[in-house]
Amino acid sequence: MPVKVKFGSKQHSLLWRLGRVFLLCALVVAIIGGFVFAVYYHEYSGMVDERLAQGPLFESVAQVYAAPQEVRTGQALSASTIAAQLRKAGYNTNPQLGSFQLRGDAILIKPGPQSYLATDGATITTTGGVVQSVTAENGAALAGYKLEPQLITALSEDKNRTKRRLVTYNQIPQQMVQAVTSIEDRSFFEHGGINYGRTLKCVVHDLMVGRKDCGGSTLTQQLAKNFFLTPDKKITRKIAEMMITFQLESRFNKQQIFEMYANEISLGQRGSFGINGFGEAAQAYYGKDLRQLDLAECAMLAGIVNRPSKLNPYRHPEAAMERRNLVLDSMVETGAITSTEAARAKAEPIRLAPPNIDASEAPYFVDLVHDQIAQRLGDTDTSHAALRIYTSLDPQLQVAAAEAVEAGMKHVDDLVRAKHRKGDTSNITYPQVALIALNPHTGQVLALVGGRDYATSQLNHAMAQRPTGSTFKPFVYATAYNTSINGTDLDGSGVFTALTRINDDPQDFGTGGRSYTPGNFEHGEYPGMVTAADALAHSLNIATIALAQKVGYDNVASLAHEAGIVNAQPTPSMAIGTYNATPLDMAGAYTVFANYGVHLKPWFLSSVRNANGDIVSDFTPEARQVLDPRVAYLTQTLMQGVIDRGTAAGVRGMGFTAPAAGKTGTDHDAWFAGYSSNLICIIWVGNDDYTDIKLQGAQAAAPIWADFMKRAQKLPQYSDMKAFTAPDGVETIRVDRATGLIADSSCPSDSFTAAFLNGTAPQSTCSHMGTDTQTLGSQLSGEDHRNVFQKMFGLGKDKQPDQNASPPPH
Repeated sequence: MPVKVKFGSKQHSLLWRLGRVFLLCALVVAIIGGFVFAVYYHEYSGMVDERLAQGPLFESVAQVYAAPQEVRTGQALSASTIAAQLRKAGYNTNPQLGSFQLRGDAILIKPGPQSYLATDGATITTTGGVVQSVTAENGAALAGYKLEPQLITALSEDKNRTKRRLVTYNQIPQQMVQAVTSIEDRSFFEHGGINYGRTLKCVVHDLMVGRKDCGGSTLTQQLAKNFFLTPDKKITRKIAEMMITFQLESRFNKQQIFEMYANEISLGQRGSFGINGFGEAAQAYYGKDLRQLDLAECAMLAGIVNRPSKLNPYRHPEAAMERRNLVLDSMVETGAITSTEAARAKAEPIRLAPPNIDASEAPYFVDLVHDQIAQRLGDTDTSHAALRIYTSLDPQLQVAAAEAVEAGMKHVDDLVRAKHRKGDTSNITYPQVALIALNPHTGQVLALVGGRDYATSQLNHAMAQRPTGSTFKPFVYATAYNTSINGTDLDGSGVFTALTRINDDPQDFGTGGRSYTPGNFEHGEYPGMVTAADALAHSLNIATIALAQKVGYDNVASLAHEAGIVNAQPTPSMAIGTYNATPLDMAGAYTVFANYGVHLKPWFLSSVRNANGDIVSDFTPEARQVLDPRVAYLTQTLMQGVIDRGTAAGVRGMGFTAPAAGKTGTDHDAWFAGYSSNLICIIWVGNDDYTDIKLQGAQAAAPIWADFMKRAQKLPQYSDMKAFTAPDGVETIRVDRATGLIADSSCPSDSFTAAFLNGTAPQSTCSHMGTDTQTLGSQLSGEDHRNVFQKMFGLGKDKQPDQNASPPPH
């Protein structure tokens, strides 16, 4: 027995010594571990302190707003539609901005102190979807009332073209929070930043499969990684991630952490812009404010978090829907929703916003706004200023513009391919495009598309210098009308009118010993003496240059410069548009005709305000009288002939019937410049490499114009396209083409409308013509040229120089 006791004592002593050694080692490890932890914690505490000291985690970015929409009596708008627009603008959710009360078919609107508009309220009453009355707070009837401007987009944050719309936790739908936590981090509101059980499970998984692909990070860890660290999966990076996670959990509550996560998370790419945060994603994918998303839409965004590229609903709708449904199942498992609610949401199809970024965010327009802000405010970093930038854009018209361009360029591509059908089609150059829409009476740029695909090319073709082609010709005829205001006899033929005869036979316009013999578009076809009205309607080159020669090249160039076409030089070829201008320049130039002689410089910026709504800078449009109102109207009437019976008559066949004036253009590029009483639109189509598009303006540009104008006319604010109103001193008559006299019931039906200065119109009717007028009639309809007129004056023929003609002098 003593031996056994002695042996047991030795065993007990050994175990005791081993236990002490183990405890000592554990203590040492704990001390070292604690020391290392303290060092790392201190180090990353400093990193977090340094980052927070730089300012808010998310910099305030400038917000770009559209122009306010004006509601007028008679417009096709319902009270509920107006309420939806105000809700989208932030009314009721932000009382400082404004509020509204919907009362059946009436809506009471009250802007707040931070509104862009005055704080005067109004009541709009509708019946059957039509505005019946607009009444001020004091009971006075109003002709119209402006609604709060809509947010278009935010300027991108950095060179990576990141976009985000910041939201607070209270602005995030509860179902969005539940969807994210159910699929990404179910115990987010309970753990201290690290889910140790989930982390251990991922460690085991990674060891078993031999690679690091398990996503065991909590939302806080994801936030730590995305804000402070690189995305690699090294062990040192994981330790750093945990240290920063502890820092974040100790400094912020769970709502603040989720808010940061919701604003930071990457959710894919749209065009050339990165989508960051749920606020931006709601707009990018659904065209909605985050607060307006339903359950299925919240689940979709929560699902995209896992793999934004592979789960992009535009490119991979099946995968995105499968992931959405998985999120909904997860929400059922966590008790966030019932199985019935999940089933209802699963049955909902994916309803995405149109993928055309040019329609929803007007990126070419916004780029121009950014450039002008930097120039005018002298600040190259305006993106990071908390500014509200109010612009000229009409979002509804921008959608119409983008859709018209998208549809029209498919037609253009078909035409291009058709020209290569018998040849090599492997290296086809597909043209680019620009569309600019202006208010002709204010110069406001209402819509702008600068290319066929912003994601592919950010080059803004609305600002590209291109030869204007025949869109320049109206300035020649306006210069001629200028001479008639003073009663000047134009080369012995009397004052210039729409019936003035111009020689369109081949001529040499060379100067300085150099020959210049341009031709018409139809090679070898020259109708001889033609009226000014027909010369412009059918875009005759020789007649137009001959007229420019009579009125003086210097005078034509001077008028062009005043209208904003500053590159025009006083040479013969100037008359047919060989000098460059941008499509935006041409839009401004045509305000001269559409606005009774007043040139309006196109403008984008209305006002810049700070975050509180205080004015930083307002911008005043530039206007200048360039032409006598009578001259502008007379020239406009000639351009109406282009659309009604000339090279652009095809737009009538396309279904656009409102009163309009315009001009086709072709010079390597295809143009159409035209306008109604309330809208100017310029279309340009051409190749980036300046090669000949080999398509006429009537083929490539005019159809896009017609489509756009038809879409615009369907919008309430542009539906009232009216007949043009003549100023004092001008009379309009129907002219018989055969005689050049006033058409009456006894004359053939071949007549057209022409405008004249008072005292310069024909006095006789076609049924009471004398010898002199018979001679005039025979010269107008000359038998020798009757057949060539019939051939040349077919639809869609834009007359351009003979490609074999000698080069124009410059």
